[in-house]
Amino acid sequence: MKLITYAMAVASACLALSSPARAEAPPANTIEAVNVAQQGNEVALRIDLKEALTSPPPGFSVANPAKIALDFQSTANGLGKTSQVFNQGDLRGMNVVQVGDRTRMVLNLVRNMNYKTRIEGKSLYVTLTPIERLADSAAQRTTRFAEESLVGSRHAVNDVMFRRGKDGEGRIIVDLSDTGTGIDIRQQGPNLVVDFMKTTAPERLRRKLDVTDFATPVMSVETKTFGDNVRMIITPKGLWEHNAYQSDNQFIVEVKQIVEDPNKLVQGAKVGYQGPRVSINYQNGDVRALLRLMAEELNLNAVISETVTGTTTLVLKDVPADQVIDIIFQQKGLDMRKKGNIIMIAPRDEIATREKLDFESKQQISELEPLKLEQFQLNYQKAADVARLLSGFTVGGPATAAPAAGAATSTQRILSKRGSAVADPQSNIVFVNDIPTKLEEIHTFIRAIDTAARQVLIEARVVEAQDSFKRELGTKLGLINSKSSEILGSGMNFVGGKMTPGTSTTTAGVTTTTPATLTQNPMVGVNLPVPTTGGALAFSLFNSSLTRILNLEIAALEEDGIGKIISSPRVITANNVKAKIEDGTEVPYISYQPGSGGGAGTYTVAFKPAKLSLEATPQITPEGTVRMNLIVKKEEPDWTRAVSVNGFLNPPIKSSVVETNVVVENGGTVVIGGVFITDMQNTVDKVPLLGDIPFLGWLFKYKNETGKRRELLIFITPRVISDKMRFD
Repeated sequence: MKLITYAMAVASACLALSSPARAEAPPANTIEAVNVAQQGNEVALRIDLKEALTSPPPGFSVANPAKIALDFQSTANGLGKTSQVFNQGDLRGMNVVQVGDRTRMVLNLVRNMNYKTRIEGKSLYVTLTPIERLADSAAQRTTRFAEESLVGSRHAVNDVMFRRGKDGEGRIIVDLSDTGTGIDIRQQGPNLVVDFMKTTAPERLRRKLDVTDFATPVMSVETKTFGDNVRMIITPKGLWEHNAYQSDNQFIVEVKQIVEDPNKLVQGAKVGYQGPRVSINYQNGDVRALLRLMAEELNLNAVISETVTGTTTLVLKDVPADQVIDIIFQQKGLDMRKKGNIIMIAPRDEIATREKLDFESKQQISELEPLKLEQFQLNYQKAADVARLLSGFTVGGPATAAPAAGAATSTQRILSKRGSAVADPQSNIVFVNDIPTKLEEIHTFIRAIDTAARQVLIEARVVEAQDSFKRELGTKLGLINSKSSEILGSGMNFVGGKMTPGTSTTTAGVTTTTPATLTQNPMVGVNLPVPTTGGALAFSLFNSSLTRILNLEIAALEEDGIGKIISSPRVITANNVKAKIEDGTEVPYISYQPGSGGGAGTYTVAFKPAKLSLEATPQITPEGTVRMNLIVKKEEPDWTRAVSVNGFLNPPIKSSVVETNVVVENGGTVVIGGVFITDMQNTVDKVPLLGDIPFLGWLFKYKNETGKRRELLIFITPRVISDKMRFD
């Protein structure tokens, strides 16, 4: 009791001491009375003041909740009360607050309205007129998501499911009995409340779901009955925003995490300004006062530097509050820094200087801060590689150990200037000696890289198909005569040979028979046969006395060949790690070097690869697909075109290479390349002039038609290896 009395005495003394100061500088004007009258949809206010105003007071309006604020400078509240209820039309009431020599009058409205002001004598008239905007109807639709279409009927909730979206958002899926269910959704405190009108839910659904294991912003979803309705309470965490939509009988609510942007006054995933819309009529008013007003509308605490001075004039209608602050920043060269719900406003140069001094002080502290030794046990990475990464050196090459003391310092090191890292290969531990702030960053770095790498099985099928055909047609034509015929007395017989008929003679009663003889010339009249083994058709024409014979032989050949070679290399590698597999032989190549001065030469042997190889670097994407950098080579010696070097054959290497970068789904197959080669050859040998005779010319010509087709296809199938994967 004594303490209370003492406190009251101190307060009274303070008031007594301050009263003379107030008396010396009283407000120049006073609000004496406020009267309200309704005329149709319009509401008129008359504000009586002690002295006449020189200009209308600056003010602004807010759409949600609907209100209008008027600021009277150098004016006191002489009404004797701070609030009053009117309930005239769309005007509910007013609140009057005096701070120092400034008085703010706030008009509370049922809905958003326009206002006009005019001065008549010592009175200020404010006229309120209703306004219908698209933004208002949109806000109402957000509150009442869906109107009930089936009046008097009962609806039901059939099922409630929870899913995690691809971007980490929480999705609550509600199966409804019909599309006519009325839905009311709103934010109530830290929770999101959804009411299903005239709806029932079975006992199995009236429960609280703990969904923290899904790693979404949603912590729990509770479904219960609330009178004739079903109420769903969604409890999120952190900064979040929601989106609701309905598809047929499914109602879906998505709760998404908001990544806080320190450069935005209002957080959210939407692009642009998102603050509450205000209308401002601010004539030559104080900049600091206007910034405080906008911060109040955004529910932010504003700390304004003493160097922010001056006045501004703004006449804006239906503009987001954060955009108003941005406009003032551009006009006055101001900037801000946001921490939580506190914004610090100051000139840009002042903020830049302050941040520079802050960074310099942190750097000086880091140079004087004592070092701390900490060890990191690695499970999947090599300690030497991690030590090199911390020091800013690349991993790989012959030297993978940590850099020695006194080695050149890399500019991309994670350690501080005084920090060091030592690796122990046996225990696979990295010892780091650095300042505590850097140790926290190293903790995060090692936690990110020391993870088990996923493996990918890459199977390639190289299919080489060959199709060849050969077609030949030729003739042999000969003539046999009964006697030799010499041409121009040269003793040359007519082509084909000679036939002597058989005779019978009788001497002394003895009959002697001489058989017919045939003397053939090895040469024939036309000799254009098929050189290889094929089919032949021959026939002869002769006279009755067998003195002349015409022989004709037609030979033909047709060959078809089909071949297929399938190679299937497989390789397993870790994610983002290059792998290579080869299969084949190396072909020896012999070269001869003549000796000097006529001496004996020397032979040297070099080997060139002729192999089937697969080189792949897979990368598993977040969508589950596999991106691959592939190089497939198929090489083989071509002995048909070998070059002889002193009796040794050196064949050329026939090579097919495909290099590409593709994205394939897990377990899918893609054709990464193909080579199709066609070789056609036609050869005709004929007797001049005779071979050009239609139809009859086929007796005097030889035709060879050869064709080869070769096709190479490469199929690639990647599979991400899991613990449940089987290889058959």
